[in-house]
Amino acid sequence: MEFYNREKEIKELLNTQKRSLENAQMTVITGRRRIGKTQLLLKATEGQPTLYFFVARKAESFLCQDFTQEIKDKLGIPILGEVNSFWELFKFLMELSKTQSFNLIMDEFQEFFNIAPSVYSDIQHYWDVNKDQSKMNLLLSGSVHSLMHKIFQNAKEPLFGRATALLRVKPFETSVLKEILADHSPDYTSEDLLALYTFTGGVAKYVQLLMDSGSYTLKAMLNYIIREDSTFIPEGKNMLIEEFGKEYANYFTILSAIARGENTRAKIEAVVNREIGGYLTKLEHDYGLISKVTPIFSKVETKNVRYTLEDNFLSFWFRFIYKYSYMVEVGGYEQLKEIIVRDYPTFSGKILERYFRAQYIEQMRFTRIGGYWDRKGENEIDMVAVNELGKIADIIEIKRNAGNINLDKLREKGIHFMKATGELSDYKVTYKALSMNDM
Repeated sequence: MEFYNREKEIKELLNTQKRSLENAQMTVITGRRRIGKTQLLLKATEGQPTLYFFVARKAESFLCQDFTQEIKDKLGIPILGEVNSFWELFKFLMELSKTQSFNLIMDEFQEFFNIAPSVYSDIQHYWDVNKDQSKMNLLLSGSVHSLMHKIFQNAKEPLFGRATALLRVKPFETSVLKEILADHSPDYTSEDLLALYTFTGGVAKYVQLLMDSGSYTLKAMLNYIIREDSTFIPEGKNMLIEEFGKEYANYFTILSAIARGENTRAKIEAVVNREIGGYLTKLEHDYGLISKVTPIFSKVETKNVRYTLEDNFLSFWFRFIYKYSYMVEVGGYEQLKEIIVRDYPTFSGKILERYFRAQYIEQMRFTRIGGYWDRKGENEIDMVAVNELGKIADIIEIKRNAGNINLDKLREKGIHFMKATGELSDYKVTYKALSMNDM
């Protein structure tokens, strides 16, 4: 699959590279695993003198051998003698960058925590001493959210406050997914587009795997994902087990409960059978995996809270692959596909709500977007989009099938919502039905 999108990110990275010609720049690039950070960095530094250091989990001396060879190959500079400590290499590069400008990409930067934690203090020292005279464009990329957050945002860590720019790489927007699918399958259907969004959430590597394999339809995608030796089967565990460590089983149980619709603390605790306040806080703030959502216009102190797993792939993985892992263990891929096909309409219906919310956000026509539900669960609205400047609002019902939407009932819900919140009385309110026909 060719390189898509990322114009905004590339422009930002090119501007940073220009600034580095005056004095050194340190950019931290984060984003979940498989999101496309490495390809973005390589694309943004094309045609420029660039060192690419991949921080593999092996002995520091072996890493230094790899990095020394990279310096020789890319900059044509021989390094005499054997270098076994990273600080020696970094000191050398900081000195070199005073007379020669170049990019230094360090990928999976958080891995130094497992290899040689003192590296962070060494980098801080040589960076602070040399950055004003240096022309280095330092690009530090990592995919373990908790560790990257600790390295750069914990005031007790040596690199706290050193970054000159922060860049978070996000999934492809819905418009880009449509462009990609149209390029590969011009006659795609809304069902195909929803499947691509449901299974990948716009994560670049997942999209690439499906497109490169010719999996353009719901059926083809499902056949590719649920099969022996599929890279998707172990992906959730591979992605999160390092984040959670020895407590991963508790976190997995919580995420699995949220993925199948147990979205309040009381419901989750009923499944987990333990107090989970601390776990939810860490999942939201330390790991960035869940969001705590409240009804639109609700007060800050409201207890009417729901939890959602925003990552589409992980929602799918926990809902089906993790839940039915016993089937995978005995090779029951066909049985698992039958279960997914059976439950897919309901599951993808909730993802469709997420799709339209993302689409509304991308259009940038509204200042506030959210859902509404009362404490009793008797009155619920899928989406309310508000433009506070233009005094307009859309109240929206979302269903896979347009025939299942009753606009008269939606208006009744809207009246109840406006009365309960005391909002939108002076707005022009439009009631809308959105279905797969509108994707």
